[in-house]
Amino acid sequence: MKTDDFDYYLPEELIAQHPAEKRDHARLLVLDKETGETEDKYFYDIIDYLDPGDVLVMNDTRVIPARLFGHRESKEESIEVFLLTNIEGKTWECLVRPGKKMKIGTNVIFSEELSGEVKDIKEDGNRIIEFCYEGIFNELLDRLGNVPLPPYIKEELQEPEEYQTVYSKNPGSVAAPTAGLHFTQELLEEIESKGIKLAYLTLNVGLGTFRPVSVEDVTDHKMHSEFYTISKETADIINKAHKKGNKVIATGTTSIRTLESVYKKNGKIQGDSGWTDIFIYPGFKFEVVDAMITNFHLPKSTLVMLVSAFSSKDIILNAYEHAVNDKYRFFSFGDAMYIH
Repeated sequence: MKTDDFDYYLPEELIAQHPAEKRDHARLLVLDKETGETEDKYFYDIIDYLDPGDVLVMNDTRVIPARLFGHRESKEESIEVFLLTNIEGKTWECLVRPGKKMKIGTNVIFSEELSGEVKDIKEDGNRIIEFCYEGIFNELLDRLGNVPLPPYIKEELQEPEEYQTVYSKNPGSVAAPTAGLHFTQELLEEIESKGIKLAYLTLNVGLGTFRPVSVEDVTDHKMHSEFYTISKETADIINKAHKKGNKVIATGTTSIRTLESVYKKNGKIQGDSGWTDIFIYPGFKFEVVDAMITNFHLPKSTLVMLVSAFSSKDIILNAYEHAVNDKYRFFSFGDAMYIH
């Protein structure tokens, strides 16, 4: 299975630079995963595809202001530190620029309140940095950090909350679970009023999910690990729905990866937490997810491979071609798909 098999043509002007004026007024491409039949809708129409007793699973992670700018001791040149993963306590795995300046033992000053020391350098060049501060780290980040945006978004955010879901709660991600950006509180209330259960889990999204696949053979690609938590309450809601024959609809690839990881690890859905590096590509057998809400993903990405596994490569790429021809908006702030 070749990475190039998951390529497609996308005009640059279809890469969304800002969210829809109203979140749930984004467009929605409804796709039958078996037949490839499509319907062109708006996101608020999603409620028509959900039945009483179904479960809508969402990732309630919150994007942290992960980009910090500082300087080395007694040096004025700027150093950019991008937080990736909290290893433990005050120690994080980070991307740094310029990397050559950041040797083991280097101290970086961000403010009078915050500094960090490079403790180790990984094979991929990422730095392990131990931060020094008093107080609450997330409060310092709120003051000193910047919310990271994908490099294909060139415009500045009007409001930082545009890159957070309305139900974001648990800080820890460096990128938003973007399928959830389309929900409004009003739409969620309508969905719940119809008898659909809302269930939440947390997966802290890392950059590894979005990095391009650089190997020729898909099976040679290695995913970065991400930390997840699923409560017993959410597990019980999902298990009860399946027992009654109702659907479990996952919002976004991060929810899917969490649910399928927990099942793979335990042979069932239960309260659990841990690290996952699950890589889902065609040939994967889904055990939990019956339908999914997802955005349109980058060519040759692991995310295109995941949605292809849920349907088929040909059906997904045909749907993407339809979306391109019909001028849907792509990527993080773009339009959505409902695959069932």
